[in-house]
This record gives sequence, structure tokens and C-alpha cells, in this order.
Amino acid sequence: MKITKKTALSTAKRILRHERGRKKITGTQERPRLAFHRGANSLYAQVVDDVAQKSLFGIATNTKNAEIKGKNKESAVKLGKAIAEKCKDNKVETVVFDRGGFQFHGVVKAFADAVREGGVKF
Repeated sequence: MKITKKTALSTAKRILRHERGRKKITGTQERPRLAFHRGANSLYAQVVDDVAQKSLFGIATNTKNAEIKGKNKESAVKLGKAIAEKCKDNKVETVVFDRGGFQFHGVVKAFADAVREGGVKF
């Protein structure tokens, strides 16, 4: 995302933190990147192979027939369990967690803990 004068300061700082972290985090086929994003109304998570430049699979709380709705901690826990289940189905045992520039507390921490409880290693 391009930062302009109209971009809010908090959003601009988050984008810079995310870009700084992405320089160090790379997902491979053996250990893909688990990207998490907290949007205005929804939560998003996807597993990405950066070497092949492919999104392996993803899940969000805003899809039409989604069982998970909202962006609170309960939704984050359900989303974490669902992505862990998809990881098991696709034989992904370890991932690199990309918190997307967000602080590791609240919704992000609840999501990460649920993924770990689901059996995926960071």
C-alpha cells in the first residue's frame, strides 16, 4: 500500500511495521507464511508460499456463508481453529507467523494461540 498525506498516522505506522517485518519473514513450501490481517469489520488469514508466489489457502470472517462472523476475540479463536484445521488437511505442520504490523495482543494473540492449540507450530 502506498502511503500518502491522507493516510492516517496509525495506519501509516502499521504499514511501515509490516513492510519492515516482511523483509525478514519469507514463507517456503516446507514452512509457509501464515499472514493475518485485521480489517475494519473482518479478520483475514491466509497461508502463503512466497517462493512460488502462491496463496495456498485462506479464510475470512466476511464470506457470504461464513460460520464465523465479526472481529472480536471469539471470532479470532474460531478463525484460528479453522485455519489450523485447514493446515492439517493440507499437511502443513509448521508456519511462519506474519502479524501484519499489528501488536501481538488482543485479537492477534487470541488467533495465534488458537492456531497453536490446533497443532500448528510457529
